[in-house]
Order: sequence, then structure tokens, then C-alpha cells
Amino acid sequence: MKLDDFRDRKGKEKIVMLTAYDSQIAKIVDQAEIDIILIGDSLGMVFQGNTNTRGVTMRDMVYHTQAVARGANRTPIVADMPFKSDSTVPAALRNARRLLEAGAQGVKIEGRKTEVIKALIGEGIPVMAHIGLLPQTAAAYRLIGKTPEDAERIMQDAIRLDALGVFSMVLESIPEGLAKAITETVRTPTIGIGAGKHCDGQVLVINDMLGLDPAFTPKYLKRYADLSQIISNSVGAFKLEVRGGEYPGPEQTYR
Repeated sequence: MKLDDFRDRKGKEKIVMLTAYDSQIAKIVDQAEIDIILIGDSLGMVFQGNTNTRGVTMRDMVYHTQAVARGANRTPIVADMPFKSDSTVPAALRNARRLLEAGAQGVKIEGRKTEVIKALIGEGIPVMAHIGLLPQTAAAYRLIGKTPEDAERIMQDAIRLDALGVFSMVLESIPEGLAKAITETVRTPTIGIGAGKHCDGQVLVINDMLGLDPAFTPKYLKRYADLSQIISNSVGAFKLEVRGGEYPGPEQTYR
């Protein structure tokens, strides 16, 4: 399915989106037949080890987009526009085109950057919006939209972005009731992360849902595996076999 067709998914089958940052993971999630692969600037935290996403560069995003595109054959790829890469219309157009040339089919933009988003869509570049908690500019990662004023601001953001023709909209870390109201108001599909079950789809960071960092425990996260322990056990077994002379054995030795 093309990204421009995702508005037709509204109110139908739930949309499944996961992040990927390399070719091998992209190949696996592609074969699992999810709906969208997101190359998130979350790579700054889960891949590069930084405390936020603001240090991710366009060079980083192009590199990871190229890697993911080599692994995904059928799943549409969306790439994050990193911090300050979309601060002006000319910069946004230039950088979005770089990501499309690297293999993405669309881009994701944080916040209500009306003129930028309008210009990108006008040039035929599919845009995924992102409202609620905005990691690129947030002072802290916390629930957004608890007060009536904040909830109304987020609702108005959603309405304005929907009118621009974004193909989908990420709702991050907002109350379930607000996410439900937005989902029922806008025509574009909503994809939640920490926004409850009423969104049109859900997204998680692949590293988080696979349990690669046991210390990361936000309320919205469900771990579907404990790869941290599996990897630790595997490394420990390798260490013991090497030191004990068991590896390599006859089966791993060329004759």
C-alpha cells in the first residue's frame, strides 16, 4: 500500500508500525508484514546511546534510511526529519528529498509546522504528523494534554494538520480520552504511542518492545521478548566455551 492510501484505512483494520534502524531488523519486520517501518530519530537514544534525539543529524538519518531500505522490500518506509532539519521551507524540502532518495517513501515531522508541511505535501512528499509529546523539543518526557488548555491546543493542532492532508498522525503520550476525541474528529488515521487503544494504529520502538533495555519502563511499553537476557546468556555461554576450549569444536572447524 502506498502512503497516500493510508487515509483510506481510517476506521478499518488497525495500523501496525515499528521502528527499524538497520537492514537485518528491517528484513525481519518486513517479512512479518507490518504496515509501516519508521526510521525514528529515536536512534539517537537506542542506537547511539544519547539521552535525547536532538543530536541526530541528516547524515545519520540518510545512512540508516539506506540501510533499512536494503532490508525492506514491501513495507512502506517513513523517515523522521531530525531536529532543525525542517526549520525553514527550503531546508525541509531539500532534506526531505534526501531521505526519499535514500529509500524512504515519506517523512515524519514533529509539531504543527504548517507552512513546512503544506510545502512538502504540495511537492508530492507524503507527510506523517506527530503531536502531543515532541521528543525533539520536550524539556522532559511526560504525559501531555492533561489540562483543558493543553488538550484544546493539541486538538487544534490535529485539526489543522488533518486539513493539510497528512497521511497519518502520531499521538504521543496524551490521555486516552483526548486521543479518542482526536481520532473521532480527524479524517487521517491516528497512530498512538502512550495514547491508549482508541487510535487507528499503534507504534513502538523495536528495541523497547524486544526488551533490549531493562531499565526503560514507561507505562505504555509492553515487552514482547527479553532479548537483553537472551543476549547476555548467549555471550556468557560463548565466553565459557572459548575459555574451556570447547569452541570451536569439530563442527566449526575447516579440514
